[in-house]
Amino acid sequence: MARASAYDGIADWYEQEFLGGPTARATDGNPLALGGVLGVLLGEGEGAACLEIGCGTGVHAKRLRELGWEPVGVDLSGGMLRHARGRLPVARADAARLPVADGSLPAVVAVMVHTDMPGYPAVLREAARVLRPGGVFVHIGVHPCFCGGFTDRSDGEAVVIRPGYLDAGWTRESWSDQGLRDKVGAGHLPLPGLLHGFLDAGLTLERIAEHGAPTPIVLALRARKAG
Repeated sequence: MARASAYDGIADWYEQEFLGGPTARATDGNPLALGGVLGVLLGEGEGAACLEIGCGTGVHAKRLRELGWEPVGVDLSGGMLRHARGRLPVARADAARLPVADGSLPAVVAVMVHTDMPGYPAVLREAARVLRPGGVFVHIGVHPCFCGGFTDRSDGEAVVIRPGYLDAGWTRESWSDQGLRDKVGAGHLPLPGLLHGFLDAGLTLERIAEHGAPTPIVLALRARKAG
């Protein structure tokens, strides 16, 4: 059985206020503040299956269908999946132990979730395992250089980077009480640690995108499993 998730206790708040409230598109880690990077990096699916790791309440299912994919999702939080079930087929599972056969999927995405997964390199290895040869993995996450407990984004015209970027680990420190980090915590990997996770999983990086201002909030990557 999957272990409990910190998101179980905030699932209703996440769905109703975090995603729908007045700060929904302005807060670090908000899955709605992505610009068009999902479509740019994933591309069109022509009816093929796409697994979303850490699908949460399923808010990206509509966009995936618009791109021509058939989304399915996994998430650790039963509370979040309660909201997701009307949006896409889902299963409750640990992202580091996906209930999916080897080499079975053409595409996998992970959208604004890597900071919720302390063992993200293991998640990347699982993504590579379930992808078929030539399959695509798209990572969209908070930018490790400009978002974290070491950043202060309270000034809309400037971002203050304090000491701490080089320290990988878990924190509840946050510049805002409107987001997630102060409620459930978040993990941080400096950029080399994140990129090495892709390389060590056997995924080849193909495209990189950033989104947000005055410094990027989002870092997005497309990688491919060797054919």
